[in-house]
Amino acid sequence: MTITVTAFTGSQFIPHLDDLALLRMTVFREWPYMYDGSIAYEKEYLAKFSAAEGAVCVIARDGENVIGAATAAPMTEHAEEFGAPFRAAGYQLEDIFYCSESVLLKRYRGKGLGHAFFDQREAHGLKLGGFTHSTFCRVIRPDDHPMKPKDYRALDSFWTKRGYQPVDGLIATYPWKDVGEPKDSDHKMQFWMKAL
Repeated sequence: MTITVTAFTGSQFIPHLDDLALLRMTVFREWPYMYDGSIAYEKEYLAKFSAAEGAVCVIARDGENVIGAATAAPMTEHAEEFGAPFRAAGYQLEDIFYCSESVLLKRYRGKGLGHAFFDQREAHGLKLGGFTHSTFCRVIRPDDHPMKPKDYRALDSFWTKRGYQPVDGLIATYPWKDVGEPKDSDHKMQFWMKAL
């Protein structure tokens, strides 16, 4: 397979919005997010993201097929739900570069693409300048959740190798509809950070 990883900014990734929407819906439907999304919501979310100042989208392709993507932008460009815990903890949002998501089809995992996604997003944050920290968050689910696969491997060690650590008390709340549930519910999201 010939895999390429390319960073796009602003309007450059508008042609890829359909592929990104389907990718997000596919990957986030898995544990631990179990997100039951819709194409309409995804297109609206991604169109808004593509217009964000300082946004970057890193796209992985196998040939012409989009098989993974990761996004990032200044925290000031993201939803208030994500900025609020930083403000409450005394951070300036202008100092925070937020790596908002990373999605990769299952059969391409374990091939170094996760590192490539972080490398390119962090490089973009450094190029923009002015940020003291890079951050991302992950959903908090109980270990005994009935939907948790027996073979699930958390990514904590990978994130730690990248220099990230969870920050006590830095938790966002964000709603989405879980698979099998009738409506949206709130989910707790733990932030991890590293100095840039």
